Amino acid sequence: MTTAPPVGEHVEPQVFRHILGHVPTAVTVVTAATGDGPAGLVVGSFVSVSLDPPLVGVFIDEKSASWPPMSRAGSFTVNVLAHDQRELCARFATSSGTGGPAAKFAGLSWWESPHGNPVLPGTSAWLDCLVRQVQRLGDHFFAVAEVVQLGVDASRPPLVFHRGALRTVSAADTPSDGRNQA
Repeated sequence: MTTAPPVGEHVEPQVFRHILGHVPTAVTVVTAATGDGPAGLVVGSFVSVSLDPPLVGVFIDEKSASWPPMSRAGSFTVNVLAHDQRELCARFATSSGTGGPAAKFAGLSWWESPHGNPVLPGTSAWLDCLVRQVQRLGDHFFAVAEVVQLGVDASRPPLVFHRGALRTVSAADTPSDGRNQA
C-alpha cells in the first residue's frame, strides 16, 4: 500500500494522479446551447453536491476551448455516458479545432432538454441544470448547478474511468434486490 508523504512534503502531480486513478469516476459529456450552436465537452469529475436543493458540480479544465461559450449559457446538461459510448466520449474529448464547438455535433442526432441543451441519445442518464456558481479552483473551473429536470435508462450500464482506462460496470455489479434502481 502506498502511504501519504510526511507532513510538509510536496505531493508530486504524477503520484497524485496515479492514486486518484484508483477512484472510479463517471464519464460525462456536459452540453449547452450557445449563441454559436451546441457545444459539449467530456468532464471526468462530476459530483453530487446537495440533495436539497438538488445540486451537482462539474470540474472543467481551464484550457478547454469549449467551456467559455458554454459558461455564458446559464444552463447545461450532464449526459452520463453508457457502457457502449466510447466513440462518443472520444468525439467530445477532442479540441473543437477549426469547426468550433458545434463541429463535435456534426452528423450526431440529439434532442433538446427543457432548457434547450443537447441531450445525447443512448446515455445512462441526463440531468438538465441551471448554473448557480462558477469558481476557479487550481487549474479547473468548478461549476455548481441546480438540477431542474433529469432522466435515466437503468438498463444502460454507465461508462467509468478507472486506473487510466475506460471501463464498464457489469450487470453483476448492481444490487440483486432492486435497491438504488430508478
